[in-house]
Amino acid sequence: MIKLLRQNILFFSLYGLLLLVVGVLQLMYTKDELMHWVNSHNSPEADFLFQHITYLGDGAFSVIMAIILALASWRYGILGAASFALSGGISSVLKHYVFTDSLRPLKYFEHSKWEYRVIEGLDIHSYNSFPSGHTITAFAIFSLMALLDGRKARSWFWLLLAALTGYSRVYLFQHFVEDAYAGSFIGVGSTLAVYYFFMQYWEKNPRSWHQKGILRR
Repeated sequence: MIKLLRQNILFFSLYGLLLLVVGVLQLMYTKDELMHWVNSHNSPEADFLFQHITYLGDGAFSVIMAIILALASWRYGILGAASFALSGGISSVLKHYVFTDSLRPLKYFEHSKWEYRVIEGLDIHSYNSFPSGHTITAFAIFSLMALLDGRKARSWFWLLLAALTGYSRVYLFQHFVEDAYAGSFIGVGSTLAVYYFFMQYWEKNPRSWHQKGILRR
């Protein structure tokens, strides 16, 4: 595991910094204050951007990514499917069996005097706020891409996509910062666990078939 972390030092260093900064903000401000800040900093351009980039955390996108990875290598496809299955399973259990009373911002501020802003026509949910499933999926997807990418200098790009997806959930009034924060940790942790397990297994039990892909026979 230490070797894996060292090989991807840029990604995990930047992610660690992100966790630190957002963690400190959560200690300094309440979740209400953080939501107020995000909600008040908006623009038509940001509305357009985050309404679309949020789909990078959608379950359908994770399926598409698993198929794309399988085109290059069955090994990549297996890693993608297993990572998304594990992270999605954890998300479902936490949402529906552990934090069942977790209110989303729309319901949480329902009787508040604060005049919050929501994008017109956007379908906003009321319950199962913690953790953010879209953020879990996005960080699972893009942390795996960072691990698989041979150009480690590009790790910042994968992290940026994941972070923007997580931020979009708060911007769109679907989740609190703490929901996205926890979601990122679950997503990265799931991918790291899956990647380490399968790589260790394949190293001890080498097979030729999983080196090939749908387009590489």
